[in-house]
Amino acid sequence: MRYTPKSELDRRVAKLQESLRQSGIDGAVIVQNADLFYFTGTIQRSHLFVPTEGKPVMLVKKSLERAKEESSMDNIISLESLKEINTVLQSYGYGPFKTLGFELDVLPVSQYLHYQKLFEQSEIVDVSPLIRAVRMVKSSFEIEILKDAAKLHNEIFSLIKDNIREGISELELSGIITGVSRKKGYSGLMRVRGFNQDLFYVHLLAGNNTFQSYFDGSVGGKGISPAFAQGSYNKLIGRNEPVFVDYSFILDGYMLDQTRVFCLGKLPDHLAKAHAVAVDILKELEKIAKPGIACGNLYDRAMQMAGNSEFGKHFLGFPEPVAFVGHGIGIELDELPVIAHGVNIPLEEGMVFALEPKFVFPDGAVGLENTYLVTKNGLETLTVFLRRILFIFNK
Repeated sequence: MRYTPKSELDRRVAKLQESLRQSGIDGAVIVQNADLFYFTGTIQRSHLFVPTEGKPVMLVKKSLERAKEESSMDNIISLESLKEINTVLQSYGYGPFKTLGFELDVLPVSQYLHYQKLFEQSEIVDVSPLIRAVRMVKSSFEIEILKDAAKLHNEIFSLIKDNIREGISELELSGIITGVSRKKGYSGLMRVRGFNQDLFYVHLLAGNNTFQSYFDGSVGGKGISPAFAQGSYNKLIGRNEPVFVDYSFILDGYMLDQTRVFCLGKLPDHLAKAHAVAVDILKELEKIAKPGIACGNLYDRAMQMAGNSEFGKHFLGFPEPVAFVGHGIGIELDELPVIAHGVNIPLEEGMVFALEPKFVFPDGAVGLENTYLVTKNGLETLTVFLRRILFIFNK
C-alpha cells in the first residue's frame, strides 16, 4: 500500500496557503473526499482546516485510528461534534475568521447552511478554484503513480485483444476487464467532480451502441437500465463493426484515460476514414502542445481540422457534441485544465491531461484518446497502446 509522504503533503498545503494569502482568505475548511485525499493522504471522515499561516489541523469523525495510520500530518485529532470546531481551532490559535473558504462547487446546500451558522461571524467564500489550480500541476510523486498505472493500462488493452470474439456480449467482455483490473490493484471507484456525473470506468461500446447519454462525453452508450443509462448493455459483438473501448485504470487514487478501437473483420469505409482523421488531429495537437500555449488554441485547431474533413458534424458526438476535446486528469476524471474554446489557461510543465478526438455515427464510434504529461519540451505520452484500429481476423 502506497502512502503519501509528509514532504509531499507539506508541499501541497504550502501551495494552497500561498493561494489563500494572495486571495485574502483567512483559511479553508476541506471536506470533499478527493480534496481530503490530496491534502492529507486519507479519506477518513474529517474536516481539514488549512490556515494561511501555520500547520493545518485535521479533525476526524471516523476513523481516527485509520487517519493516523494513513496520513503523516502533524495535527490529527478527534472531533466528536461539529459544534466544537470553533473551540478546537481556537485552542490551536486559529480564529475568529473574517473570510473562510469552502469547496462550494461540491458542497451540498444543507451543509453550507450549517457551516454558515457555525461560522456566523465569517464570510464564507469559494476556494474550489484555488484547490483545483493547486491540483492541476502534478508532482514527481504523482507522476510516478500515473506511470505505474499506465503500465497496467497497457496490459488491460492487450487483454481485450486476446478476449474479444464474435458473439461475446459487451457486458461479458467488460466483466473480464473488471476482474483482471481488480487483481492488478484497481480500486473500484472512479471519482468525477461534476454534479450527477456518475461514471463506470470502462465504456465498451460495439457497433450501433452510440446512444446519447446524460453523461458529458462524446459517446454515451445505452447501459443496462434507465437507472444507470450509459455504457455497455447485452448487445453481442458482431463482425465488421467497431468495438469502442474508453477505459480508465485507477491506481492508488490516480487515473488516466485511454480509448482504442477494435474490429473483428473490416470496418465500413466512413468509419475507417473518420478514425484516420482523428489520428491526424491527435498528431497535430501533440505537435503544437507545448508549455505556454493556451488550452483553447488546441481545441480550436482540432475543430478546424475536423471541420475541414467530410465528417465534421460527427466530431465529439452526434447529434449533440460535447464542448471540449480534452480534460485534466488525476484524482478526479474532470480536473483542470479543460481543453475547450476560450480557455486561456496556458499549458505548464507538470500538467497531466487527456486528448480525445472522436467521431460518432449511428453505426459506430471511432477515434482515440491518450493521456499526456506536459514536459518542458512538449508532451510525453503516458498511454502507449497501439493507435491504429486493431483488426482481428482469426476469431
